[in-house]
Amino acid sequence: MAKNKNLIYIAISLVVFIVLAFLYSTPVFTGKQLFQHDIVQYRGGAKELLDYRAETGNETYWSDSMFGGMPTYQMGSQFKGDIIKKIDSNLNFLPRPVNYLFLLFAGFFLLGMVVVRNWKYALLGATFFGLSTYFYIIIAAGHNGKVNTIEYFAPLLAGILLVYIRKQYIWGFIVTTLFMGLQIAANHPQMTYYLFLALGFLFLSELIRVIQKKTPVKHFLISSGIIAASCVIGVGMNSQRIMANAEYIKETVRGKQILTNDSHTSGKSGMDKESMLMWSYGQLETLNLFIPRLMGGGSQEPEGKEMMNRVQELVQENVGSQAEMDRISKGFSGMTYWGDQPGTSGPAYQGAIVCFLAVLGFFFASKKYRYWILGASILTILLAWGSNFMPLSDFFIDYVPFYNKFRAPSSILVVVELLFPLIAILGLYRFFTDEKLTEEYKQKILLYVGGGTLGLLLILLIFGKSLLGFATASEKTYFPPFLLDYLVEERYKLFRIDAIKAFIYVAITAAVLFLSLKKKLSQNIALLVIGIVSLFDLWTVNKRYLNDENYVDKIFAENPFQTESSDLLAEKVQANPNLSSILSSVNVNKTLETIAEKDKGHYRIFNNILGTFSETNTSYFKSSIGGYHAVKLRRYDDVINEYFQIMDSVKVPNVLNLLNAKYWVVGGPEQPQAMPNPNANGNAWFVSDLKFVNTPNEEIKSIGTINSKKTAVIASSDKSYFDNKPVQADSTAFITLTKYQPNELEFKSQSKTPQLAVFSEIYYPHGWKVLVDEKEVPYIKADYLLRAVHVPAGNHHIRMIFEPEVIERGKWMSLIAFGIFIVLSAFGIFRMKKTRKKNNLKQFNAD
Repeated sequence: MAKNKNLIYIAISLVVFIVLAFLYSTPVFTGKQLFQHDIVQYRGGAKELLDYRAETGNETYWSDSMFGGMPTYQMGSQFKGDIIKKIDSNLNFLPRPVNYLFLLFAGFFLLGMVVVRNWKYALLGATFFGLSTYFYIIIAAGHNGKVNTIEYFAPLLAGILLVYIRKQYIWGFIVTTLFMGLQIAANHPQMTYYLFLALGFLFLSELIRVIQKKTPVKHFLISSGIIAASCVIGVGMNSQRIMANAEYIKETVRGKQILTNDSHTSGKSGMDKESMLMWSYGQLETLNLFIPRLMGGGSQEPEGKEMMNRVQELVQENVGSQAEMDRISKGFSGMTYWGDQPGTSGPAYQGAIVCFLAVLGFFFASKKYRYWILGASILTILLAWGSNFMPLSDFFIDYVPFYNKFRAPSSILVVVELLFPLIAILGLYRFFTDEKLTEEYKQKILLYVGGGTLGLLLILLIFGKSLLGFATASEKTYFPPFLLDYLVEERYKLFRIDAIKAFIYVAITAAVLFLSLKKKLSQNIALLVIGIVSLFDLWTVNKRYLNDENYVDKIFAENPFQTESSDLLAEKVQANPNLSSILSSVNVNKTLETIAEKDKGHYRIFNNILGTFSETNTSYFKSSIGGYHAVKLRRYDDVINEYFQIMDSVKVPNVLNLLNAKYWVVGGPEQPQAMPNPNANGNAWFVSDLKFVNTPNEEIKSIGTINSKKTAVIASSDKSYFDNKPVQADSTAFITLTKYQPNELEFKSQSKTPQLAVFSEIYYPHGWKVLVDEKEVPYIKADYLLRAVHVPAGNHHIRMIFEPEVIERGKWMSLIAFGIFIVLSAFGIFRMKKTRKKNNLKQFNAD
């Protein structure tokens, strides 16, 4: 009976999560969809991939849409036999973002049921976790892969704890394996990596408990073996994805560096430190886990517009010279945010109540949870400081495997956002239910922690201006007093409002706990009050960053690259400023569309209006020189840094010719102009001169100065390729493209002498095959980033086809891993039922 009642409460809790998710996302009821910056960019960059899939029913693992061409493994490619991804899709059955919110709630609810086995605390903890502000910020930005990965944090931890703590080996294996597979399938390795840094503390804690003889050695070994097997099988279910990305990552900005210069050392793996640590959390900024606008919140807070208007008025009234105006402009960054990061969409606010309860939890929770959660929380906070705590960052970058593959260390705070709600409910549960904790101890800790927290808030409220400053170093340096004083006062007001709210929320929570301790309030009423106040706190803060303005009509969400300015669009932009980016790029889109319709050939466009390397409007209509992607191929990124940071009027055109930029789009957003580039090299060409160079640095510098139509720059390491392969000039020779698909290109050539054909296709050493008259031949790299192949004299048919072996090999490994999971799970359940039946029979006979 009790079991059935518990199941009813669990079902009700799941319904509550769905209701909360829909109430937060009410625009979905009217058919509106989220307008997310990164998803807009994805729609442009993946257009060729999506079109190919729709037209052929097959998948291409290469696309020419961005950066001259790159694998699609990080662009939404699909894999045959990818069962675990289908499970992920089925779990995300609700409309976006309702699906994300529901799974965040439900996943933590499972974790709560494992650690406290009480639906009330699990429900409360689910709201603590599922309403963490950072998740709503990344949803608004379109970081769907990141939030999809975070959804599976809590249930994966639940599976591990089922094994280690609850000794439920079979169910623990099933849950751990399933959610390990889903975690990897969500395809955000950085988030998974950060989670496992924290889980290392759990393993260490369990090992110490064995050494202290608090846990049997046999249980520890069995548990560790089960979890290891679960992780291996979960990873194995994603073999295609992992193997393809492992191969790809070596050739990207996350792989080994090729050039040697001030910021790079050839052969060194990973990103340069400056890029890695650019978004580092300030040490003091960590307190915005507790007070959201401690440092102004986000860079684009609504109050910032009014502040900017007032700043302009003050400048007009008080500034009398251009020199003073220039000095002021040097100090400008943002109106509201004044922290250490270059900018931010908002704070990683955890909730004043959650943080307060987490601190209490470190005193009340069981030691088997307390210490590993504390250690993991401290480490991740220190790592989030990045460049603001270099001794630790340097150590991890230099010595901890794979840490240097990821940027933006501030995002590691997602671990804290998982662990703080967990320790909060663990502490709260013991506070109410564990009779071993004396009333005197509870009251003392509540007094010290509550008094200390409220005292800190009072100090910040009274002395905040002098303690915090509310201005950046550059603002203090360049702003005159009238301007600095205004900004400090306005930022202090934003802080004061949130600090007062935090004081009230903590005071209410402390009072409720004290009254329940004195038997003036029941446990249920106390939990209800805490839940409602926390819900109100987090909900209202989250609405600053993900609200109704983030939703637009379906037509604009699904087709953000409009080519006509209509009254409807103008009306919608007036009602929702988020759509202004669509309206402002209409004329550019029309220009791109016109180029693509008039010239159906295969070529690239250099868009110099929208920000070449931070837009995918061009990619939506035609192959682009630029694009928007965090994991570019290393060689292409090197060329961007070498030639496009400072636009040399001779070298840049030479590079664009190499990349077959047949059209340039120049001018401004209102009056864009399409300029044909008659000097573009075309899809392929023959060269008769070879320039051998000894280093990659020489190679990349040469491509901006040579006549690439006649000369190819070749690394000296490829010199042996030309053994018995002479190259001779022939002014009548030609090579032309006859067929184009993103993963297959065909050319015909004619020459009287042997030639080196250079293709305006990006060099990638994995998966591409070159066939001359249907016979596979080796190819080499030319001009630092292009492909080249030796072609004998005569008429020939040349075909390039992208067939990565890892895809087929990975498919079978994925299917085998999933099969093993099913077999072991079925066997485990069978044994569990058999054992239970045997025990019941023994009990019956004994009775």
